[in-house]
Amino acid sequence: TMLSEHRDMAAAKAFFRSAKSATGTTPDRVTTDGHGSYPRAIRSTLGQDVKHRTSAFKNNRLEQDHRGIKGRIRCMRGFKEFGAAERFCRGYDELRAFLRLRTRHNQHVSASRRRLLHLRRANVLLAILQAA
Repeated sequence: TMLSEHRDMAAAKAFFRSAKSATGTTPDRVTTDGHGSYPRAIRSTLGQDVKHRTSAFKNNRLEQDHRGIKGRIRCMRGFKEFGAAERFCRGYDELRAFLRLRTRHNQHVSASRRRLLHLRRANVLLAILQAA
């Protein structure tokens, strides 16, 4: 999760640079919600050939990824300080990565197997927290 205090050109460029370095490739197209700073940030960071699409629905996979964080923030009524939001998001990402089922792309894992693996990881986490 990348967090920034402001939603501006500098934040957009930082996000696209981070995404490009994390994947090691430049995408053919980028789908955003249409914020005004994105077209220039995409052109200057990713290049002139990258197609920019704006759609509330085509970006759904990314939005679904953030649904858990958004739900937690909403019930906590937001954060008073940027540092608190940053710490929460870092901890949330680490916990999610620890509990996440690791499979190969398109590999089918039954629901009972997923539950078993999740419970094992949750028990390990509880043991770590109790020892602390």
